[in-house]
Amino acid sequence: MSEVNLAQAKARLSALVARAEGGESVCITRRGKPVARLVAADRRREKVDTAMLKAFTDKMPMQPESAGEFIRKMRDEDRY
Repeated sequence: MSEVNLAQAKARLSALVARAEGGESVCITRRGKPVARLVAADRRREKVDTAMLKAFTDKMPMQPESAGEFIRKMRDEDRY
């Protein structure tokens, strides 16, 4: 956990929020004493409707080659 004083937190709030969103905990201090902690919010995950997902993927055509072969062919043929 990193510590940032209040003045720095005000000036770099967007960067601190990005760090917290990435999983890092940021302690905000005032006169060297911790006053707040910035952490990522818990996100509620929606349940996946597996029946709908299966119905959707069943409609998709099968590919003539595997994903590995496809990537290998792209890599070898399209030199950049």
